[in-house]
Amino acid sequence: MQTNPRLNIRQVTWANPVGADLRAAQQAELEARFGRPDHEPGPPPSEADTAVFLVAHDKASGQPVGCGGLRMLDAHTAEIKRLYVLPYTRGSGVASSILAALEAHAYALGITTLTAEAGSVQTDGRQFYENSGFVSVPNFGPYVGMVHSYCYAKPIDSHSAAHTAMA
Repeated sequence: MQTNPRLNIRQVTWANPVGADLRAAQQAELEARFGRPDHEPGPPPSEADTAVFLVAHDKASGQPVGCGGLRMLDAHTAEIKRLYVLPYTRGSGVASSILAALEAHAYALGITTLTAEAGSVQTDGRQFYENSGFVSVPNFGPYVGMVHSYCYAKPIDSHSAAHTAMA
């Protein structure tokens, strides 16, 4: 797997304080975008259902710049959760690098389908998933009936995991 030479992406526990800080920053941004606290439908991700959680650090500064995880939905399907990069790093490939690492982990775990959700005000997130090979699917799980949710899916196989990792 080719990686972004500017980043050090490593797996951490869900409880990792750096990961928790990044998730808190994401929630604050979502609250500002939606104009209210983010009330995610269903139970929030946890250590118990998160198969992988990654934090990306800038190699030059050592500063954390993004995170993302895989929440297991069933034995072969995972949902991307808390994919977030700090605003000043957007457009620099950090999110794509985290996604590539998540896809490689998914493939190694035998996951064959990745899913994702983005809200109606997250046009950047929706565009990111679409540009990354995800296709729109009917809302699944806790997003069924949520008119402001957009759901996506992408099959994962050795070709797609390797292709994404090299992007």
